[in-house]
Amino acid sequence: MSDFRSFSKLLAVTAFGLSLVPAAFAGPPTPQVTESMARATALAAVSAGAVQSSELETEGGKQVWSFDIKDAKSTDVVEVQVDAKTGLIVSKKRETLADQRREAQADQKAKR
Repeated sequence: MSDFRSFSKLLAVTAFGLSLVPAAFAGPPTPQVTESMARATALAAVSAGAVQSSELETEGGKQVWSFDIKDAKSTDVVEVQVDAKTGLIVSKKRETLADQRREAQADQKAKR
């Protein structure tokens, strides 16, 4: 019987210890809003646009779906970010060709 008690105590202590592991070690949370749902929201915010790229990223501590949408009426791209938890648009920004070049260069530097 004492072996059972020892094992039970060990199991309880282990479970308690594991409950203290920070969420940061658990990896990024799974988004509650799917990419296709976020894409529909982003496209509704830009008339006559087509998605050029999309990615799930963390901005300002929030997980967001980020879409670059080519504006059919100009050479600009509209970047729309949709909160991956709520499905609400958190950012909508027009980028010129020069803005796009700078962003691409910054991304290349970050990858190095």
